[in-house]
Amino acid sequence: MDETRRRVILVTDGDEYAQKTLEYIAKEVGGRCISKSQGNPTTLTGKEMVEYILQSSHDPVFVMFDDSGYLGEGAGEHALKFVATHPNIEVLGIIAVASKTHQTEWAKVDISIDRDGNLTEYGVDKSGLREYDIGRINGDTVYCLDELDVPIIVGIGDIGKMARKDDIKMGAPITRKAVDLILERSGYDRKGNTHN
Repeated sequence: MDETRRRVILVTDGDEYAQKTLEYIAKEVGGRCISKSQGNPTTLTGKEMVEYILQSSHDPVFVMFDDSGYLGEGAGEHALKFVATHPNIEVLGIIAVASKTHQTEWAKVDISIDRDGNLTEYGVDKSGLREYDIGRINGDTVYCLDELDVPIIVGIGDIGKMARKDDIKMGAPITRKAVDLILERSGYDRKGNTHN
């Protein structure tokens, strides 16, 4: 295991619900959430995010990115790209969060999880309901995901919401399932080793 590399899960949502949910799940899986990455839109640069990630004491590290509906490549995506391609960062996977941006912003996803916890090859919308397109999701901060070489991209609805089905009081089961799927698919075990 390369001690200098941090293993991260990137999340394309940065509102307060996402922050609270990811902090909760990070504790559950023995990881860390970079709470300073919360912001709608993202205010930290990619370089600042990498500094916080590298200071983190435990993997996996959850990092949030948000373009707040900005079309094209916004600050959140610039930061996400910087983090995802940094030599000291190993991206275990990306949680691509659906939004109501139904213009041009979409990304390919490997799999989605609907608000009832079902895995589906179709995309899902903000409410976690299945969409009509196979393998793609509409979202705010997803413009550059197709350019990244990561093990898995999981599409889900709005973190911590989805008609209360992802409520933190219930253990945020949809987000948790996405995280578990990423950890499993990337070959990461809880001791912090990746098996490729």
